Amino acid sequence: MKGIAAGIGVVVLSPLLLAGTAMMMASSSEATTTKSLSRCLTGIDTDEVTKEVTKLLDGASGKDVHIQGLDLPAEQIPNAQTIVATGISLDVPKKGQIIAIATAMQESRLRNLNSGDRDSLGLFQQRPSQGWGTAQQIRDPVYASERFYKALLKVDGWQQMKVTQAAQAVQKSGYPDAYAQWQDLATALQKAIAATFPNADKDEPAKDKDTESSSGGCTPDKDAASYGRIPEGSVPKGYTIPKDADPKARKAIEWAMHQLGTLYQWGGSCTDAHGPDPMGRCDCSSLMQQAYAHADVKLTRTTYTQVNEGKAVSAENMKPGDLIFSRGSAARPEHVGMYMGEGLVIEAPRASKPVRITAIKDWTILAARRVL
Repeated sequence: MKGIAAGIGVVVLSPLLLAGTAMMMASSSEATTTKSLSRCLTGIDTDEVTKEVTKLLDGASGKDVHIQGLDLPAEQIPNAQTIVATGISLDVPKKGQIIAIATAMQESRLRNLNSGDRDSLGLFQQRPSQGWGTAQQIRDPVYASERFYKALLKVDGWQQMKVTQAAQAVQKSGYPDAYAQWQDLATALQKAIAATFPNADKDEPAKDKDTESSSGGCTPDKDAASYGRIPEGSVPKGYTIPKDADPKARKAIEWAMHQLGTLYQWGGSCTDAHGPDPMGRCDCSSLMQQAYAHADVKLTRTTYTQVNEGKAVSAENMKPGDLIFSRGSAARPEHVGMYMGEGLVIEAPRASKPVRITAIKDWTILAARRVL
């Protein structure tokens, strides 16, 4: 399907000098518009997007096409089409294509820019000085898309990451959370455009309602920002276990919270965290094991085995009680915590630190598992 990507016309814009600064490959448009997620687009009507995309691809004028979030659809949709077609030609899964579109929306608003922050260029604001290619190559949307995908595929565990985390792993942006605001639009665009290519989804795995992307890419209560700084060993003021939490997950979270403030002990059993014997204290995986044991759910002992418990879930669709893994690799993670809802995680972090609650936005999630 390589010819699909190569055959799509490239939109060339006149040079635009953008204002602002950002780090690494972040575009200047990013710097001026995304210090917050105030433009978060949710509730996108996928059917309506499909209708409008089809209209444009069938020859309608951009003036007659209206899609929330796209100010220049006649330029932006063909570029999104190039990104999707390139992903299909490289056998990149649907989620990877969504990540790529969301990234290009954030970096260039899906425009093939001649300029940006420092020497940033093109759809993804890639920089020649950072080894992405020559200026001429980067300004080729097919080449730029291929380079983005190749970098994404090298990110260990990218398919288990949130869209914004995977994008940031490639882009190294000065505004790492900003990609989330485009997730719903990117999802709708990918679906609409992929439908125009025969058998585009033929190799996709069967859909699992628990691993499908949701519209929560930038829901305010998912990053725990409202709680501010959380003192180690304490419960954030105002936090309660979500009412819709599974009863067993509720028991596990409640038990784990009773261990707050007790010191970490590598190899500790977590059977008497408040007692005098250090080996009765918790390490990260024994905290998970014992919390669920008190909810009559049996877990294995180590992070290396717990990452295979239950079933995989998307980082965008976690529920209270889900285990989340970081450090190391997705296949062999070195740390585990329990999602509490409201953007919070309870963990036994490391030596000399107490069992504590942290914000999920501070985690690099390699995998997530639902054990109920």
